[in-house]
Amino acid sequence: MLLRQLEYLTTLAREKHFARAAEACYISQPAMSAAIRKLEAELHVQIIQRGNRFIGFTPEGERILKWAYRILAERDALIEDVGAMREGLSGRLRIGCIPTALCVVPILTSLLCQDQPRVRVQVSSMTSIEIQRGLSQYGLDVGVTYIDNEPLTGVRTVPLYRERYLLLAAEDDLDDGESATWAEAAEHPLCLLSEDMQNRRILNSVFEQAQAKPQPAVETNSISALYAHVREGPWATVLPHSWLLRFGVPEGMRAVPLAEPQISKTIGLVLHDRDPEPILARAFVDTARRVDLDELLDATTPA
Repeated sequence: MLLRQLEYLTTLAREKHFARAAEACYISQPAMSAAIRKLEAELHVQIIQRGNRFIGFTPEGERILKWAYRILAERDALIEDVGAMREGLSGRLRIGCIPTALCVVPILTSLLCQDQPRVRVQVSSMTSIEIQRGLSQYGLDVGVTYIDNEPLTGVRTVPLYRERYLLLAAEDDLDDGESATWAEAAEHPLCLLSEDMQNRRILNSVFEQAQAKPQPAVETNSISALYAHVREGPWATVLPHSWLLRFGVPEGMRAVPLAEPQISKTIGLVLHDRDPEPILARAFVDTARRVDLDELLDATTPA
């Protein structure tokens, strides 16, 4: 068995097309098919469902694919670990982050890159489900997501900060109080994140707990788009307090904490549960533990 054969499998799983997978691997399609057939013969199982086009993997193939992700990830981790012993940390750290935490990640990545200038960082905006999948398929090194809400499997978690929620609305549309209730928030014309986002599922749960039924006029999977709509249009929104750190409160608007119920959720790092930990992921965790994000965010947020 060659590592190259496992790379062909993972590329085929990504591309879901023989010709595109072969092109991505810089080989001909017949050469890729022959390599996979040779692997099937060695393992005595059928890996690919046969047809005129790529249909999918057999159950045995799905199991082999999981091992392929793991073996290739361990190969990469070995190279990084040995390279760090010789030359210091280098390589690419792949981070998947939910949209509500994107504004906080630069605090950590900037510190990491100051300490380790040869490390490159790739940050991707993802749903929490995509982050879980990326970790399980070893396409991510670290995720930044909720760690105390929907269940996570096969990961280690490191808490970063507690996410709190604010109502952002035009000053004229808010009472003079220092806070607002969730029931009051539901009566505003709202712009909210879309249903595929865990943040929205959290908000839905809290609104239901408050026996409130919001009717969002605008839905988006982007916090930036949400902010832009609220700034330009007649809408209000419920946003995580961390976004005031980067965007502040638009002119003519006010952000107040939401109460009744008062709720917060923990944002944290998630890493694949494996030993030894990949050296870049471990360095990122060490960096995160040096920063008190709760204190930093609370300093910019209404009490």
